[in-house]
Amino acid sequence: MTQIALKHACTPKRRFSLSMIRDALSLHRQRKTLARLDARALEDIGVTREQAQAEAARYVWDAPEFWQK
Repeated sequence: MTQIALKHACTPKRRFSLSMIRDALSLHRQRKTLARLDARALEDIGVTREQAQAEAARYVWDAPEFWQK
């Protein structure tokens, strides 16, 4: 992960916003990676091609419920 050096300390509100953006980008990358897995890899993790495609097609703000706590 790339680190960004800031001259000034971030306020809690800005830090929260930055972490939300970072999490959204991470989720986007994970979903695209899932969509590119081959049949054997999908079988290893117990996901069908249809499930992988459906997950990859979700909007970035449609995060898993456990992320929203």
